[in-house]
Amino acid sequence: MSHVFHRHTKASYPVAVRGEGLYLFDADGRRYLDASGGAAVSCLGHGHPRIIEAIKRQADQLAYAHTSFFTSQPAEELADTLAAAAPEGLDRVYFVSGGSEAVEAALKMARQYHIEAGQPQRRHIIARWQSYHGNTLGALSAGGNLWRRKQFEPLLVDMPHVSACYAYRGRRDDESEEAYGRRVADELEAEILRLGPDTVAAFIAETVVGATLGAVTAAPGYFARIREICDRYGVLLILDEVMCGMGRTGTLYACEQEGITPDLVTIAKGLGGGYQPIGALMVHRRIFEAIRDGSGFFQHGHTYLGHPIACAAALEVQKVIAEDDLLANVRRQGEALTAALTARFGNHRHVGDIRGRGLFQAIELVADRTTKDPFDPAQAVNTRIKAEAMKRGLLCYPMGGTVDGRMGDHVLLAPPFTITSGDVDTIVGLLGEAVDAVLA
Repeated sequence: MSHVFHRHTKASYPVAVRGEGLYLFDADGRRYLDASGGAAVSCLGHGHPRIIEAIKRQADQLAYAHTSFFTSQPAEELADTLAAAAPEGLDRVYFVSGGSEAVEAALKMARQYHIEAGQPQRRHIIARWQSYHGNTLGALSAGGNLWRRKQFEPLLVDMPHVSACYAYRGRRDDESEEAYGRRVADELEAEILRLGPDTVAAFIAETVVGATLGAVTAAPGYFARIREICDRYGVLLILDEVMCGMGRTGTLYACEQEGITPDLVTIAKGLGGGYQPIGALMVHRRIFEAIRDGSGFFQHGHTYLGHPIACAAALEVQKVIAEDDLLANVRRQGEALTAALTARFGNHRHVGDIRGRGLFQAIELVADRTTKDPFDPAQAVNTRIKAEAMKRGLLCYPMGGTVDGRMGDHVLLAPPFTITSGDVDTIVGLLGEAVDAVLA
């Protein structure tokens, strides 16, 4: 009998015992191709010798020192590396232990910035429906995933939400992509005006929406318009790149492809590649300077922030990505993945949309391609596809509630940056078998 409180109390899980490259192995000797990196985490795959050696080396030197007393060399070097590659102005790094913590830090920092700037009335944070920002109460309040929010609603902070930029379901037939993007972006301005422009602290959005919608990119011009609106009303722009950042979409920061610079960016997952728990908040210098020149103290913190071993692992992950030119491979294999998914599922009667960017892509499953009607949730399509994929030795990331938090199914793929075109073909072939086993 296991004494572990597993995610699903009625499920039986295989025991993972070893990781090697693209593959995980269980105690029964079965091999699984990890085509989702867990939850878009394992950007370098498993068992990378350079990362393992960096962890051992740091453990021999210094395992832990609390940041109220010390900084550490790995934290300083990692911050230098992240800031050097970030969009102009994002040159301070606040380390945490994961994505939810990064979002919590961003929400609180946005509030404190306005207090330091002499505008304590700015208290509202606007978010988007069908977003996912983490499972701590602040992050869950910002998130727009109705299924995750429902039972905790009485505990959540009241945060207003506007529509997601989700062209597959939201764009009208008479609209261009650009016109649709402008329309949903303008919802932010309307909400700011409704709340009172001098009461809004920040707007938070995923640059490419991850788990809840499945690799949904914004319409052309959407984020440029969002940046313009935020600037007009003195609202901070927080971009959540916990899942889509750190090279996953082909550039280190996903916002580089949108041509904008946010005020705060949350990162995690691919930052450390799963080798140690780590996340970070990238902070624009004007926010840092306001706090430095004001109270001088960010009223926040966690026990393990800036953990030396975690920072050493993440630093080595980022060195490998740069030295092996893996972002070029993300772009190259991302094109191959798009082509392979299109060839396999482009005419599939139950695949309504194929979308994403780089090695962050998804298929949306529908009961009817013409009407875009989703499957009845009682059919548990996404859960069954996950099980069929695992039977075939493939790990993918299916989710439900794609349309509205209850209806809809998609399958997300986020393989390691090291994959080859042959790996792409294997992934798509196995996924095709799993989908057909459920929906033939």
